[in-house]
Amino acid sequence: MDSKYIYDFIIKIQAIAKIGLTYSKDPYAITNYNEINDLSKKFLEDFTNVKLDRPNYFTKDIYPTPNISVRTVILNKDKTKVMMVREVSLGTYSLPGGWADLYDSPSKVAKNECSQEAGADIEIVRLVGITDRTPFKSSASIPEYVVIFEGKIVGNLHEHEYETDDVGWFDINNLPPISRKTSHEELMRFILAAKNGEVIYD
Repeated sequence: MDSKYIYDFIIKIQAIAKIGLTYSKDPYAITNYNEINDLSKKFLEDFTNVKLDRPNYFTKDIYPTPNISVRTVILNKDKTKVMMVREVSLGTYSLPGGWADLYDSPSKVAKNECSQEAGADIEIVRLVGITDRTPFKSSASIPEYVVIFEGKIVGNLHEHEYETDDVGWFDINNLPPISRKTSHEELMRFILAAKNGEVIYD
């Protein structure tokens, strides 16, 4: 087996452990994630013969860069309604999307998030833009760039995963309660750019 494949596989496993340790509240799960993290770190150290107790891809004490997230705008045929999902943790709505995972391309992230959060298999219509979320967030938030796609549903909706509890079509001029992760101004910028065939940036 190719050594790069093995390296990339273990990096992905460690990334899953890090995400689990960040978001999980279950003590049993946290114990398992710690064990996976330790085992994958040891494997990487043995595999590369390099100690990973120095700054690396999972720490922020290296040169700081913005985090990357991906969102997808899915409009109905006459472009008057947008698909949104309700987040279980907040009880408010957002466009399907989330943080980009290691080794996943932006379009793959978009497809994965739409499937997981909305139960929608999509094809990418176009890239709407890349924006800096910092002006729309609080001073306590981390710097973030958002990659925005326009997507088109392929086939019928299927079951979505646990992070969301509702999927619906909403009039773009009468949106539901919006997640605090974004702002109405920012959200409308994404939606209108997709509707009008515009490209947005910064």
